Amino acid sequence: MITIWGRLNSHNVKKVAWAAIEMDLPHRRIDMGGSFGYTDEYLAKNPNRLVPMIEDDSVPGGFALWESNTILRYLADAHAPAFRHAGATARAQAEKWMDWHFAFADAQRAAFLGFVRQGKDATDPGVAASLSATVALARILDAKLAHSPFLSGDRFGLADIPMGVYAHTFFSLGFERPSLPNLEDWYAGLTERPGYASQVMIALT
Repeated sequence: MITIWGRLNSHNVKKVAWAAIEMDLPHRRIDMGGSFGYTDEYLAKNPNRLVPMIEDDSVPGGFALWESNTILRYLADAHAPAFRHAGATARAQAEKWMDWHFAFADAQRAAFLGFVRQGKDATDPGVAASLSATVALARILDAKLAHSPFLSGDRFGLADIPMGVYAHTFFSLGFERPSLPNLEDWYAGLTERPGYASQVMIALT
């Protein structure tokens, strides 16, 4: 049993909760962070006051791990190796997108906060700058996806999960996006995956 600690309105928690379903892992999720606060038990294992954290009961003596992308890699290595590419070069080419997605997340943050939590719109200078930076990065994604159906390559894999979470936010924000046909097709495919629908496609808060 994998225990996922974290609230589902966190992008980083969504990554892990969605991955657990894709990997068909027995798991439970316990709300933590944000309005739920942090217990002393949690902070003893993760002093960062951040989510998510997992605990893997299959490891003798127990095993706790934080940092969302590290969790994804661990879950694949320990429980779902098909999500990892066999060759070092193929693995690196795919998983660079796992780290690249943080640039997208940083660019999109002000727009997300402005639209969802601050009552702003695309005319706000900070929101407009954020959207401009985000769209520039979305064009990079679109160009990548012109040559392969997934960020992981020829099949869905680990590298699609982090960016997939932020893609839902991108397509949910209320602004006029340019035509990004390859990115749009990739996102449409993600929306058909049951784990994505249940864990990622929830109201932005």
